[in-house]
Amino acid sequence: MIAELGQFALILAFVVALFQSLALFAGLRTRDAVVHGFARAGAIAQFVLVLAAFACLTVLFATSDFTALVVAENSHTDKPMLYKITGVWGNHEGSMLLWGLILTGYTAALAWSAKPVEARLISLTFAVQSLITAAFTAFLLFTSNPFARLWPGPENGQDLNPLLQDPGLASHPPMLYAGYVGFSITFSFAVAALIDGRVDARWARIVRPWALTAWTFLTIGIALGASWAYYELGWGGWWAWDPVENASLMPWLAGTAFIHSLRVMEKRDTLKAWTILLALMTFALSMAGTFLVRSGIITSVHAFAVDPERGVFILAILVALIGGSLLIYGLRAGLLKPTGVFSAVSRESLLLINNLVLAAACGLVFFGTFYPLFITTVSNETVTVGAPFYNNTFNPMLGALLLLVPISGLLAWKRGKLMPVLRDLAPAAIAAVAGGVAALWIADRGLIAGALGTALAVWIAVGVVIDLAKRFKLGEIAFAASLARMARLPLGIWGMAVAHFGLAVVVFAITGVSAWKQETSAFLMPGQHLDIRQLTITLDRVEQVEGRNYVAERGYLTARRDQQVVSQLTAERRLYPVRGMSTTESAIHARATGDLYVTIGQPSPERGWPVHVYLYPFAMWLWIGSAVLGLGGLLSIADRGRRSLVAKAAPVQAKEAGR
Repeated sequence: MIAELGQFALILAFVVALFQSLALFAGLRTRDAVVHGFARAGAIAQFVLVLAAFACLTVLFATSDFTALVVAENSHTDKPMLYKITGVWGNHEGSMLLWGLILTGYTAALAWSAKPVEARLISLTFAVQSLITAAFTAFLLFTSNPFARLWPGPENGQDLNPLLQDPGLASHPPMLYAGYVGFSITFSFAVAALIDGRVDARWARIVRPWALTAWTFLTIGIALGASWAYYELGWGGWWAWDPVENASLMPWLAGTAFIHSLRVMEKRDTLKAWTILLALMTFALSMAGTFLVRSGIITSVHAFAVDPERGVFILAILVALIGGSLLIYGLRAGLLKPTGVFSAVSRESLLLINNLVLAAACGLVFFGTFYPLFITTVSNETVTVGAPFYNNTFNPMLGALLLLVPISGLLAWKRGKLMPVLRDLAPAAIAAVAGGVAALWIADRGLIAGALGTALAVWIAVGVVIDLAKRFKLGEIAFAASLARMARLPLGIWGMAVAHFGLAVVVFAITGVSAWKQETSAFLMPGQHLDIRQLTITLDRVEQVEGRNYVAERGYLTARRDQQVVSQLTAERRLYPVRGMSTTESAIHARATGDLYVTIGQPSPERGWPVHVYLYPFAMWLWIGSAVLGLGGLLSIADRGRRSLVAKAAPVQAKEAGR
């Protein structure tokens, strides 16, 4: 009965979404004001119906109802309740239902927050958003039904993939999807603006909080995924440039360009065509990532789908939505004429360069991701594009971009002067050189990459401090007056500064874990040890333990420096009998200066247990920097100053509400 209720709710959601989209488009043609009022109710109804369907699927998993096919294939009676619940989206059908829930959640949030003065634009946005919802609910109903029955149901299920039986599944996918799907709102706003024929600074102010929300969620989601890979997969890494990781990086790069372009458009009413194109392409890349991960053309822990029919359906949605939007863009782009002008030396120019480099970097990742798949499809040959390709192409490109971050914050709008800015940034340059030299001297004199990464991180961090000091007029006016200016600084400025500082921390952490890492491996019997740097790692003993739905070999290790105990470590190798799969549970001793990371593998009767030890300098700061980046996004979202600008402009637009 629960499955049938969920199925019925999903069918109703599809009908409501399709009807609302068609009715809104028709109503806008006839200028029917009643249709505008219908939009909000329909948006909320879609969310309530999809939420009901999602709740039904959650009940099926929580009660281990194995007459539901998706539960039988992805759950087990003995699985802990936490993983029964997170298992709702730990499969293809459930993950796509979560996609739909977040999609309708954004639409409902727009219905709750939208002001009536922009009725036509908002209604058009609802129409586009509902069309996307109809497409994805149709995908669920016709190719990925989460409520399909299995008669008779088995006594126990097939269990969830052991790699997904981790708390990371509770946070990483929802956050990542909130980022992916969040860009659907900015996409719908862009299409609505193209249809309406009005793209201006006011549109940018309305859209920017939604873009920042999606970008913040995506940033946090990527960081959570990297952290999950770091401690759960047991390979001692956090980023491998595989297609699944790239699927999240591409919309992040495009989204980063988009929020900077929106700032230019909001401030100077220029870059209109480029900003709209970025809005379309950011969501297109989110859709491409969904196609890549859920179509079955790659094999990974994320790629649940193996039916080509599903991939074709997602590809059809991608072609229809993105192809249609680009067609509208092509027809209307000539009307997107900028009113603001700026010189070659200005903040607008540097932000445009920022956009172009980010777009080029995104294109590079797109090529590296899809080229091997294309070659395999047309020739059956296997081509690998791995870390060396990106290290030699992507990293230098982003390194050059990072040099511009402090400069763009200090340059004036419209027409700036470069030399005064460079003089202001002289302390940052001196600190960067000192940091690079110190990295060469202290860490490793042969690693230029480590010195360059450190110098870039210091350059950005000190540049942020100088930018804030200039805004406070620190040292130019009385200290109390500077504090007063600090208190009045808009949250949007604070958000920018915090995000850029978080970026500096991330760059420094990536430099540490990439340039200065050390690793070693050895087969050890209990009582034996291996050495790495000044540490001695001893395998004390190995015990057999039994979990609720797994058995494990648990290794107890001790790390010592100069005979002094640094840490007691516990690493496991788990076997999940139902799936017949094993996982590695790493032991991590985290400190501000770096992580000691240890795993054990399958034993050899003659040689003992393989013990792998890694030292990752400053790894902790990767997660701290990512959190600071996310905080910067949240501060920018909370900036009420831009909201007041929209509110002040509302009376001017009120007459157009009934157009």
